[in-house]
Amino acid sequence: MTQRIHILGASGSGATMLGFALAERVDCPCFDSDDYFWLPTEPPYQVKRERTQRQTLLLGDLSCNDSWVLSGSACGWGDIAIPLFDLVVYLWLPTAIRLERLRKREQERFDDEILPDGSMYETHRKLMDYAGLYDTGDETVRSKRLHEKWLGSLPCKVIRIEEDLSVSDKIQLILGAKSR
Repeated sequence: MTQRIHILGASGSGATMLGFALAERVDCPCFDSDDYFWLPTEPPYQVKRERTQRQTLLLGDLSCNDSWVLSGSACGWGDIAIPLFDLVVYLWLPTAIRLERLRKREQERFDDEILPDGSMYETHRKLMDYAGLYDTGDETVRSKRLHEKWLGSLPCKVIRIEEDLSVSDKIQLILGAKSR
């Protein structure tokens, strides 16, 4: 059965982790929107890729596979892929949970470099500030308002997971929605 699933939500909502776990479960590739949006740099996520290049790369990967999972927000720049979606999964969690997840992830990735005297401190602070505004931001930034408007325009089925469930429980909800 063809499965083309896009999973998105706020930073720290678990879209990437869920995407890769779901792809493994259904035996298909998982593509992360960050890999298209950002040029590879060290440290990562510093230089945006040009929009048409992002779109070309994304469509190239999605078109080469009958089934796939796309994790992370492609809202706006990736709208050219909307006709390919069978199902979109929206994840939402309270800000405090998401920010704590982000802090832990950044600590694991960059260790003490995110501390006030570290080389990644400013980048880390900007990420945390940006992620903290998700629920209150307007449609000009990656925000709940933007995602809600975008989700309402989709022609495919959309499911919402708005509680802190285990990855396996989320996969069961998604697979159940796919079979209906």
